[in-house]
Amino acid sequence: MELIGERWSLMVLRELMLGPRRFSDLRSSLPGISAKVLTERLAGLEAIGALRRERLPPPAAVQVYALTRWGLAAEPALQELGRWAAMHSGHDPLLPLSPVSFMLSMRTMFRADRSEGVATRIGFVVREEAFIAEVADRKLAVVRGAAENAEAVLRAPDATLLAALLYADVPLPELEAAGLTIEGDRALALRYATLFSLPEKLA
Repeated sequence: MELIGERWSLMVLRELMLGPRRFSDLRSSLPGISAKVLTERLAGLEAIGALRRERLPPPAAVQVYALTRWGLAAEPALQELGRWAAMHSGHDPLLPLSPVSFMLSMRTMFRADRSEGVATRIGFVVREEAFIAEVADRKLAVVRGAAENAEAVLRAPDATLLAALLYADVPLPELEAAGLTIEGDRALALRYATLFSLPEKLA
């Protein structure tokens, strides 16, 4: 906690778990953080060795922030904190969350016991960010990238709609009216959505 206990530090780590991001991307994913505070948190995480600055090759040629191997190793701790928070009766799965936060929630709330016999690739597009989730051998992998060769693609203007589908039992017609779309194998996409659940409430 002495290393990463300052406000926003864990959320900056979270937003970098699925790959390098630009400063502007991080600000967009963390509503409420000022440019000054984000600069300070990035500098602090860089100083302790959790992240590094990189420059993308042309034509992008922009600076991005990427986690080091040690920074990436914090994901299990983030998952356990997320699981712990979801055990509280005040937890609301419909509160706003970033696309990366939702993707990490899937890696956290995945139920291997429900995935027997399921082998699939599901694409997700949230605003302009694309991800691929692959289920195989009772394991889930989620990475950033275009939904190529996906059997179904879920598109949403906001990650909250996806969280509502997986965790809140909101009727599908209501979600579709709000902007959620399912392309490809619709039945498979809905089967995929059943592979997740929030933990039992303890408080």
